[in-house]
Amino acid sequence: MSTKSKSDSYAAAGVDITAGYKSVELMKKDIARTATPGVCSDVGGFGGLFAPDLTGMKNPVLVSGTDGVGTKLKLAILLDKHDTIGIDCVAMCVNDIICCGAKPLFFLDYIACGRNIPEKIAAIVKGVCDGCVQSGAALIGGETAEHPGMMPEDEYDLAGYCTGLVDKEKIIDNSAMAVGDVVIALASSGVHSNGFSLVRKVFDVDNADLTSPVEELGGKSLGETLLTPTRIYVKPVLALLEKVNVKGISHITGGGFYENIPRSVPDGLCARIHKDSVKVLPIFDLIAKTGNIPERDMYNTFNMGVGMSIVVPADEAELALEILRKEGEEAYILGEIVAGEEKIELI
Repeated sequence: MSTKSKSDSYAAAGVDITAGYKSVELMKKDIARTATPGVCSDVGGFGGLFAPDLTGMKNPVLVSGTDGVGTKLKLAILLDKHDTIGIDCVAMCVNDIICCGAKPLFFLDYIACGRNIPEKIAAIVKGVCDGCVQSGAALIGGETAEHPGMMPEDEYDLAGYCTGLVDKEKIIDNSAMAVGDVVIALASSGVHSNGFSLVRKVFDVDNADLTSPVEELGGKSLGETLLTPTRIYVKPVLALLEKVNVKGISHITGGGFYENIPRSVPDGLCARIHKDSVKVLPIFDLIAKTGNIPERDMYNTFNMGVGMSIVVPADEAELALEILRKEGEEAYILGEIVAGEEKIELI
């Protein structure tokens, strides 16, 4: 950091570059927690450097993903709690690339804000670092940009990008999926980071009581429940891939079951999902009841308690469940693969 860099004119226009320097200093300790053997650079350079370990790989393939947190950020702002939203940002990216079997290597974040409050920015990045630690990715760079005049001072947006690595012959591409395979559910931690435009409308969050205990939510407040970070499935899935023939993985995000499960199912096959098997979380019952939302719309918007679905051969299903549960996941049978043109049916 330069001790001579200071611009009164820029500050008068709404951008405090010294606040940016302070933010970086505050977040350095958290960023250090994410370091992995491939990291070749420190924070503050013009590019993040990473040397991947290609040992044992015949044909390494890079896999990239990018996403944001969406309007869930509004809850963090309303509650003035910013230290977990970064986990959601990482999860949205790494949970996507693990669907083809890629192990995350590194992550970069981007924060746009109305005003750079160093302590708030550091709290956001702490969450990003927590997510990186959970997924085994190194945070090797990022950007914080002040946008005075474009955003209110207390608002911000958060997005991220990750790159992972997989051997070409081990890419999960659904080509081996067959009738009789089993669909396994991995439980979600809550709403995750999708459908919040509808959530905010249903609960009128700008005017709602977000802090009082709610009986239907087991005594937790609405704000705490909605802000629960997205579960990161990377390490359990990597453990599963070592011992089980995984034929397809879907990350259940925006669009719910109807949009995401078909993405891992080839033409001519259909994932038959048993609705009575879905362990629906209380928050989804409350959303449906409060907003009078039809069941079809709920399953086409939210994860309903299933953050990821995994297709495995029927004779390996019990082993898969055993491995996933040993890794700390709540895993259970969700359905099976049948012949069909619709790719998904809920019965």
